[in-house]
Amino acid sequence: MTDDLYGIADLDLERTARRGYPEAIYCAGKTPEQVRRIAAAVAERPDVRTLFTRATAEHAAAVLESLPDAHHDPDAGLLAWPPEPPPPTGGLVLVLTAGTSDLPVAREALLTARYLGRQSELITDVGVAGLHRVLAKVERMRQARAIVVAAGMDGALPSVVAGLVSAPVIGLPTSVGYGAAFGGIAPLLTMLNACAPGVSVVNIDNGYGAGHLAAQIAAPVPEQP
Repeated sequence: MTDDLYGIADLDLERTARRGYPEAIYCAGKTPEQVRRIAAAVAERPDVRTLFTRATAEHAAAVLESLPDAHHDPDAGLLAWPPEPPPPTGGLVLVLTAGTSDLPVAREALLTARYLGRQSELITDVGVAGLHRVLAKVERMRQARAIVVAAGMDGALPSVVAGLVSAPVIGLPTSVGYGAAFGGIAPLLTMLNACAPGVSVVNIDNGYGAGHLAAQIAAPVPEQP
């Protein structure tokens, strides 16, 4: 840890060497000044890919002060540095949204997988209210190594998708829905009770966690000795 970060953070700059994936900086709950100082420390290690997640406009401005060329996606609340993702390896990661309102969380998952080195694509607005929409994407879905499904409301889409493909499905419940959705608890419980096998579930609105897990699932298969 650099002296500038004393009392704020202890960056795990060796995580990539230890487990293959870098640490991410969760900005929520941190002040812009704290985030700025973390970004300044990150700038000293251009060999370490770093994501800043759940960044408000104020957080983003602080990061860009120290890392002016960082990639910033305001919709996802995410910044990445270095700005260009690595060349993709491994299998395809698909991120599906049940509706347009799920896009911010879905984009967090998409960009996380992309900056962790996977080819990742987004398919939007294929919720269960119109099954023809998801059925029209089945061919592409069957080419994926891992699929993230972001859904609020009743959260039924992961079960539908898992019944159509062989790839693991990661349910990503979002806090989208009317009162009885309870801020994402209803879709979370639906996904946890999925009747189709092969569905895992991350926490409500945890796009980073879903994208990270998908990137790990879709990682290149090690060569056998």
